[in-house]
Amino acid sequence: MLRSFIGGDLFGEIFGSYPIKVLALHGWGRDHSDYAALLPKTAEDKEAALASDCGILVPDLPGFGATPPPVTAWGSQEYADLMARLLDSEVGEPVVVIGHSFGGRIAVKLAASRPDLVRSLVLTGAPLVRTAHLGNSGRQRRKQGRVAPVYRLGRRLYKMGIISEGYMENLRRKYGSYDYAHATGVMREILVRLLAENYADDLVGIACPTWLVWGAEDREVPLEVAMEVDKMIPETTLTELPGVGHLVPVDAGDALWEVVCKLL
Repeated sequence: MLRSFIGGDLFGEIFGSYPIKVLALHGWGRDHSDYAALLPKTAEDKEAALASDCGILVPDLPGFGATPPPVTAWGSQEYADLMARLLDSEVGEPVVVIGHSFGGRIAVKLAASRPDLVRSLVLTGAPLVRTAHLGNSGRQRRKQGRVAPVYRLGRRLYKMGIISEGYMENLRRKYGSYDYAHATGVMREILVRLLAENYADDLVGIACPTWLVWGAEDREVPLEVAMEVDKMIPETTLTELPGVGHLVPVDAGDALWEVVCKLL
């Protein structure tokens, strides 16, 4: 059942029961329902996962689902600060934090800024390092040889003040990502801010155990990203899921839950 948290600033659900031991953060354009597949289906699953003594907190991040967008253009740190408020109000001990895609950006910032709240991390499909493919849709990648140079040149000229904001906006709409084209208002400003962020210092500073669970067929955030992140975080395990794409929580919830059980 959908409920409000921290004075109505956030909405979401709790799967299972108190005490809460897992915080699950969804991706851009998604909502808390992506994690419904994590809810144990059988008594054996519940026993293995300590589900009689385990709750999964799954909020709708601001701007998605039932939670309204921020008033100003947040970065991942502001989202992480809100998650810290949520955990401070609902949980009395460190939790396993799952972050899918956009949620992975927030999870990393949370672990770096409030390590006292994070017992361990599970990251999947999270765009934490840059690659040639990162942020491009499948259709755009097929046209990359023709499109990308035009867009890169436009951004360079825009930064130099040679082309106008209106002209640059046309380039963004034509050659930019699907997410950018479908974001409006403050959410578009947030997306632009997120795309400019760098997580290198956060990643190397993470002290908790971290498990990378990646779809081998992820075309949005390819496996090579996970391999780079694996090199940067001191204590990591990488699990590759054959035949699975970007939406690991939806398409491979059982595999994700198995990892959470091990960390619990």
